[in-house]
Amino acid sequence: MSMDGSFFSKYSTGSIMAHGSNDLAAVQMACGMGLVAAIDALVMSVAAIAFMLDIHVGLTLIALLPMPILILATRFLSQNLHHRFDRVQEQFSGMTEFARSSISSIRLLKAYTLEKSQSRRFGRLGKEYVDSSIRVAIIQGLLFPIATLVGSSAMLIVLYFGGRLVILETISMGDFVAFITYLYMLIWPMMAVGWVVNLSQRGVTSLRRIFLLLSEKSQLPPGSTDAQPTSSLFELRNLSFTYPQSKRRILDAITLTITPGILGITGPTGCGKTTLCQVLARIYPVANGTLFLGKTDVNNISPESVQELVSYVSQEALLFSSSLHENIAFGNADASMDLIIKAAKAAAIHDEIIVFPEGYESMIGEKGVTLSGGQRGRVALARAILCDRPIIIIDDGLAAVDTGTEQEIIENLTPWFKGKSVIWVSQRIKQLAGTDRVLVLEDGKVSGLGPYDELVQHNAFLGEIRRRQRLQGEKMNA
Repeated sequence: MSMDGSFFSKYSTGSIMAHGSNDLAAVQMACGMGLVAAIDALVMSVAAIAFMLDIHVGLTLIALLPMPILILATRFLSQNLHHRFDRVQEQFSGMTEFARSSISSIRLLKAYTLEKSQSRRFGRLGKEYVDSSIRVAIIQGLLFPIATLVGSSAMLIVLYFGGRLVILETISMGDFVAFITYLYMLIWPMMAVGWVVNLSQRGVTSLRRIFLLLSEKSQLPPGSTDAQPTSSLFELRNLSFTYPQSKRRILDAITLTITPGILGITGPTGCGKTTLCQVLARIYPVANGTLFLGKTDVNNISPESVQELVSYVSQEALLFSSSLHENIAFGNADASMDLIIKAAKAAAIHDEIIVFPEGYESMIGEKGVTLSGGQRGRVALARAILCDRPIIIIDDGLAAVDTGTEQEIIENLTPWFKGKSVIWVSQRIKQLAGTDRVLVLEDGKVSGLGPYDELVQHNAFLGEIRRRQRLQGEKMNA
């Protein structure tokens, strides 16, 4: 919950799920049954050896001669087990992620009739997982027989040399029988060594994976809880940004002051519009001295303090498998029903909600599957404006809305945006024309900034998209 966007670029959802299920189960077994068996074997071994030494020291040392073989074999096999089990866990993470993504995208797979292809891919992953598991099982299968062989060898040696001592009357028959009984007690710990080593190596491997996950640190500076934003105005000073493990600069030396009002952002696909929104929402870190909130560097402020000022509507409307009421009120759980309805009306979704059998209490399924793309976007928009935060970022949130509804939403939102800093990303001229200023990004750089009416006259990109959309509108009207 405290990690930044870079962490989720590195770890997939399936990998994190595997850490919390399969790896945690292996640690649980090692710390549970493995620890109990280890303590049991240790106590029995110490007790048995003590009693054997009491009967005859020399015979005890002879009985323990095969033990180095067990120690060396266990050490060699356990090292191999560690590497092989690590590979198995990585493959299990891959299978989990593949299954998760397939289930969440099942409608797309069916639309493209890819069920058989996807099943074959999962089958190949499963075969690789089974093959790796068999290699682990080979090591596990060797540990138990080797321990048994060592125990049986010790018994054979004792029968030979102990029998001679009885014949020579060095020890009595009763002591010899007792010695054999204690040796039997020692054989069980020898046999248990294989099982304990198996569990402990699995546990150590999984624990290492969990520690690697937990050792990841958020790249967002923690800031100071005492430092609070002096205002809700963003100021960018030569802001540049490059994604981790990438050499391409997505944002390049952007200088900008975001004041109250509506700032429209447009530009070609891949120019950095979404990245800029995510940087402003403190999802990704920035260098010191490049992003300020008021007069304070955001890196000196805790990320939570900044995020509490921002309502963010992403390109992909993220909804939960709960009611429409709960989804709209997600960022403001204390909001009254009247406010929720007002926000829904502003987003032009109220009339469609009341048509549902249960209205605002209707369940919308995972990721809002029962809603259309435009409906999901408007529910997410209603959620953002209901939060009533001083900064609102809308990253192409109305892309799936028809032009009639689009115009209605633009008119409805005017009173909600009063006194707020609104960042509105769009490729539609109608939305950009209603903004106070327009920022054009190209290749991560600012190629134009100013009022729409002025900028559209001399900015090539903005002029071109206006020309194309006008032609498209004329064709539709014809």
